[in-house]
Amino acid sequence: MTERPRGGGRPHLILASASPRRSEILRGLGLSHQIRPAHVDETPLADESPSSLTERLARAKAMAVLAHTEGVPVVGGDTVVALDGEILGKPVDADQAVAMLLQLSGRDHHVYSGLALAMVSPEEDVRVVSGVQATRVRFRPFDAEVAAAYVATGEPMDKAGAYGIQGLGAVLVEEIQGDHSGVVGLPISLLVRLLGEVGMPYRFPASVPGG
Repeated sequence: MTERPRGGGRPHLILASASPRRSEILRGLGLSHQIRPAHVDETPLADESPSSLTERLARAKAMAVLAHTEGVPVVGGDTVVALDGEILGKPVDADQAVAMLLQLSGRDHHVYSGLALAMVSPEEDVRVVSGVQATRVRFRPFDAEVAAAYVATGEPMDKAGAYGIQGLGAVLVEEIQGDHSGVVGLPISLLVRLLGEVGMPYRFPASVPGG
């Protein structure tokens, strides 16, 4: 799938992710892109911190796809939810999703979004820049009945921490401190910084995308 600029032309970026949420953010910024999901081992290393894990995986995904591109920069991303330093992955079933949500109920947790931008220079040198955006999220208190009702919608099952802040999961959120787009999966502020670092400063589109 490719999001192309009006009038055709090659995409600005390749997104090494099948996440529709990351694609929507790029599209909202007016950045045309092609989607080429990366397949890498996401198993954490021994004693690896949530921040280190998400940056390492973002870099691995970008590099995995860069080897099969035609000179277009690749964006890799990874998002990790952590409670008291413990990583909460994607739930394997509804019971685990409910249990995760009850762990988060009434408490603060952190969402770490790693982002990497990989490209090949005109001299054919590979360059990778990356970073991590951390956002604190507080959930309102809720009981097992509320958690089960949310899980029954199906939304939590493919998401780290068993919730999606861009969807119905927003109902559970009491406060966010940091970058909302980072919780969704692609921190805009970090992306703009990385684009600038590789000499591709973000430029506003001629009109509002989709408008």
